Amino acid sequence: MPDKDTKATMSTEDISGRKAGIKPQNSPPHVFQSIKFFLLCHSLLQLAQLMISGYLKSSISTVEKRFGLSSQTSGLLAAFNEVGNTTLIVFVSYFGSRVHRPRMIGYGAVLVAVAGLLMTVPHFISEPYRYDHSSAEDVPQDSDASLCLPTTSAPDPTSALDPTSSNSSCSSHVEARHLTVVGIMFTAQTLLGVGGVPIQPFGISYIDDFAHHSNSPLYLGILFAVTMMGPGMAYGLGSLMLRLYVDIDRMPEGGISLTSKDPRWVGAWWLGFLISAGMVALAAVPYFFFPKEMPKEKHELRFWRKALTDATSPVSKDEGSSSKQVLEESPKKQNGLVQMAPDLTVLQFIKVFPSVLLRTMRQPIFLLVVLSQVCVSSMVAGMATFLPKFLERQFSVTASFANMLIGGLTIPSAIVGIVVGGVLVKRFHLGPMRCGTLCLLGTLACLLLGLPLFFLGCSTHQIAGITHQPGTQPGPELFPGCMEPCSCPSDGFNPVCNTGTHVEYITPCHAGCTGRVVQDLDTSQVFYTNCSCVVGGGPVLAGSCDSTCHQLVLPFILLVSLGVALASITHTPAFMLILRGVKKEDKALAVGIQFMLLRVLAWMPSPVIHGSAIDTTCVHWALNCGSRAACRYYDLDLLRNRFIGLQVFFKTGTLVCFALVFVVLRQQAKEEGSKAAASSPSLQQQLLESGPGKKTADSRV
Repeated sequence: MPDKDTKATMSTEDISGRKAGIKPQNSPPHVFQSIKFFLLCHSLLQLAQLMISGYLKSSISTVEKRFGLSSQTSGLLAAFNEVGNTTLIVFVSYFGSRVHRPRMIGYGAVLVAVAGLLMTVPHFISEPYRYDHSSAEDVPQDSDASLCLPTTSAPDPTSALDPTSSNSSCSSHVEARHLTVVGIMFTAQTLLGVGGVPIQPFGISYIDDFAHHSNSPLYLGILFAVTMMGPGMAYGLGSLMLRLYVDIDRMPEGGISLTSKDPRWVGAWWLGFLISAGMVALAAVPYFFFPKEMPKEKHELRFWRKALTDATSPVSKDEGSSSKQVLEESPKKQNGLVQMAPDLTVLQFIKVFPSVLLRTMRQPIFLLVVLSQVCVSSMVAGMATFLPKFLERQFSVTASFANMLIGGLTIPSAIVGIVVGGVLVKRFHLGPMRCGTLCLLGTLACLLLGLPLFFLGCSTHQIAGITHQPGTQPGPELFPGCMEPCSCPSDGFNPVCNTGTHVEYITPCHAGCTGRVVQDLDTSQVFYTNCSCVVGGGPVLAGSCDSTCHQLVLPFILLVSLGVALASITHTPAFMLILRGVKKEDKALAVGIQFMLLRVLAWMPSPVIHGSAIDTTCVHWALNCGSRAACRYYDLDLLRNRFIGLQVFFKTGTLVCFALVFVVLRQQAKEEGSKAAASSPSLQQQLLESGPGKKTADSRV
């Protein structure tokens, strides 16, 4: 029979259990008291957030063509996502658990959704897209206006060279509208970064605080695995949306005569922002029902308990207890600055932060690894922003197909590389020295795989009046007077290709063509005839000449994906080097400093650097009100050498940093070995002075 104490204990537990079972009137439903449901909601939210953040990169070339932006401007637009994020991330770390974290996540998600909707506003306030500027506003596009038509009056011979003559319709209203559109997009990108600030750090700390200490690593692993699919889904969404015409909501009565292969094609870039903003808005709703604090999870998952038991079976009891202690302490470390200084005011926090930052930056391993990660992030930021455009130009593929290749091959390769790197560190229990070696070898292999990319491509085909190549058929400059009766507009762009000589003309007018024939009604294949500037008089095919090396796009993207996988293997080992390269009390802060430096030194400047390098390879610019707009033709050899050259430059910087890390680690190992050797003689002397029995006991200890 149970004694009185046992009965009293049981009755007390029953009463407390009944009290705990009584819910307050305003308490949230039971599902919102579950950390598993919070994990599901947060995985979906971060997936949608990364989709909307990465979607602009999938449609960067389309936005350039639609609004007449240079690559430098579009790179700056992509980088503005990090501006708001960087300015507020430190204060988010400071506030930590003082605020209602789920609601703050919800507010941030709502702001992200609003920013996504704001990105679509330029489409709705702009005039319908006119791909044929050679025709008047009230004349159907691709009409006879792009042909060489005899004029009643003698044309001005300088009209084709004077940028102001073709932009006479420009007004202050047009320029103001253009500035408004660009300003709206920059504002939306800034708000996108600001809204994303509380989502990841508050979500991770919330899960870590209220999950069972044994389940927390599993939950965070699931969260990262799901969210890593976000960029890949962004490129997949871009691939689908860019197959649709930009003005799908306001198509002209007679339809359009463009296909997605036409260089003037602009896809429905805005539709992807609309879809992803709707997904973020839906994912934000549950966060307004989660409590500020929920009951901590009491039981670990059964299969996870069995996996942990199997993994730690050969470990001694002392090691098991120490690892348990580490797991219990991990939530405190995850909160970073919050746990380090929970009672500091904002002003005190600002005063303390620089001294702690300098102390952390003086650690050589930490500084070198962060610099290596800056180089890696610069490489990734430039490639993620402009690789779709590079594939379009270099291999004459559509924007949709380029996004499909990146979303289907390159992004999954990065995910596989990160997972493999984590498995290698876990499986072989890699220490700092071996982590440094793995980073060095992975970076070296990535660099070697990048060198063949310089040779996978071809030169720009001849464009009459723009590029001159020896050994090719003559352009209009060898047919003096062939365009004199045409009066071709200088800002016209309706390219045609002489398939026999592989020479391209900017418009049928520049080829001296006076006739237009639709040969195949199913494929809408258009030919222009009676061309006075073409050998034999034509006909010439509508559209740009295809690249002679389009078959190299698959070997190129496979090499890029393999290099990305090898570079991603270094992610986890480098992270471990950062954690082991600073003092124990500075680990959480070191991680925050790392991400802040990556944003400031890599993710913000790198797209601008890559965009500026791409702009220097342009050989023919479109004009908008007399000023340069989007680039129409590039020197492909120069484009390939500078784009791949920047990638190799950052890879070389990464390799140098990891080599220095390896040298420092070896030096530290030698110093530790010499200290151990110096202390061993004195220990042996003590053992000799003591008796044989004492020696045996000490040796056993």
